[in-house]
Amino acid sequence: MLQAIDLTKKYGNQVALNSLNLTVKPGEVFCLLGQNGAGKTTTINLFLGFLQATSGEARVNGIPVVPGQPETVKHLAYIPEVVMLYPNLTSLENLDFFSRIAGFDYDREALEAYLLRAGLREDAFDKRVGNHSKGMRQKVGIAIAIAKNASAVLMDEPTSGLDPGATHDFTETVKTLAGNNTSVFMATHDIFNAVNMASHIGIMRKGNLVHVLRADDISSDDVRQLYLETIR
Repeated sequence: MLQAIDLTKKYGNQVALNSLNLTVKPGEVFCLLGQNGAGKTTTINLFLGFLQATSGEARVNGIPVVPGQPETVKHLAYIPEVVMLYPNLTSLENLDFFSRIAGFDYDREALEAYLLRAGLREDAFDKRVGNHSKGMRQKVGIAIAIAKNASAVLMDEPTSGLDPGATHDFTETVKTLAGNNTSVFMATHDIFNAVNMASHIGIMRKGNLVHVLRADDISSDDVRQLYLETIR
């Protein structure tokens, strides 16, 4: 679903991403670890078409990403560190609005079903998003991704600032997305949670993907040790 082929991004003489090669298949959760400035967000922005690659190619569902073109965007949903929603609208109203932008017209029953699938409690459906916690806003964002029928969901530091309970809920929701054959590509600093939810883990350093690991084959302690060795 997601593929990078020698994907490179430079700003003058500064290399933000250096010849990245990776593949994220349907139903896989790929967690990307690395320090700030390692190239994680740059990679996400290249897949989203927010940036123009210097060389190489990003592909979504086999289609090359071209900034400003809708062919790849329709397959994607994006959940940033701070989910941007309309604070004066309710959860249902936000979901309805963004679903309509994506070309879908759902009745209330369907909208409620999407919010429930994303793990939002029913008593929050008709409350303004401006009063939601970060975890609740993320669940609305995930509901939007589900309602959009996105084949791949890109996330940038989604667990930052979440308490343990909200992090657990988020992890279970991501596993549900993957179980429905959705690809999830996530930049994160949360090593333990990455091991807990990912199928594959990548470690980046200074724009280079240094390691790609199968989460089933390694413990969080081993990943932490390898991560520390990589960034030194």
